[in-house]
Amino acid sequence: SRVRASSARRMRPSLSPRRTLATMADTKEKKVPPVPESLLKKRQAFAAMKAKRIKRLVAEKKLKRQKRKLIYKRAESYHKEYRQMYRSEIRLSRMARKANNYYVPAEPRLAFVIRIRGINGVSPKVRKVLQLLRLRQIFNGVFVKLNKASINMLRIAEPYIAWGYPNLKSVRELIYKRGFGKIRHQRIALTDNSLIEKQLGRIGIICIEDLIHEVYTVGKNFKMANNFLWPFKLSSPRGGMNKKTTHFVEGGDAGNREDQINRMIRCMN
Repeated sequence: SRVRASSARRMRPSLSPRRTLATMADTKEKKVPPVPESLLKKRQAFAAMKAKRIKRLVAEKKLKRQKRKLIYKRAESYHKEYRQMYRSEIRLSRMARKANNYYVPAEPRLAFVIRIRGINGVSPKVRKVLQLLRLRQIFNGVFVKLNKASINMLRIAEPYIAWGYPNLKSVRELIYKRGFGKIRHQRIALTDNSLIEKQLGRIGIICIEDLIHEVYTVGKNFKMANNFLWPFKLSSPRGGMNKKTTHFVEGGDAGNREDQINRMIRCMN
């Protein structure tokens, strides 16, 4: 038993007060290692980038809010303009009727042209006209500004196309539903006003309502706005067609159908 007690005393560690004080002094002397200079620079750069990004996002948000207000005001002014145009037509026709006269409306300046026949048996001249009109596929549609040259082109290609004078509803539905833009030679859906602004912002067209207004009123920038729009890829008409090879006035589908093109657009849009 004496041997066991002596061995236990040897194994027990000595806890002298001097030793404990020394260990405490060592821990106080040990400091946290300093942060490397490269890491400090990285943190500062990241904080500066974050602040710059937040500042940019706030500025963009403010700019978008201002742009939304501008777009809303423009759409409102366009709505008033369309209403005045419609009411003035009615007023002039009533005045003419009251005076036992006839009111002759102004000649239309905008046409919508649809290709209704394929590629079989197309003569070189007609093929070239269809290429110039950007009608390379069947049931493609484009807007055309009417003048002497374009009317002559439409007459050359008349057996292969159906065309007429679209109203505001047709123009708006076509652009909203089947509107695609030509961006970097690619067909991109017009899902955001920023796409239009990037391409046509320099001529004052910043939203889809501006685009509709420019096309419908045949403004001074009609050519650029129309070239920006990809040719409309329409569906085959619901209920089928009457007869492609004969003119509309003879009961067919080809040629000029004036305001009846709107009914055809409804069937194909």
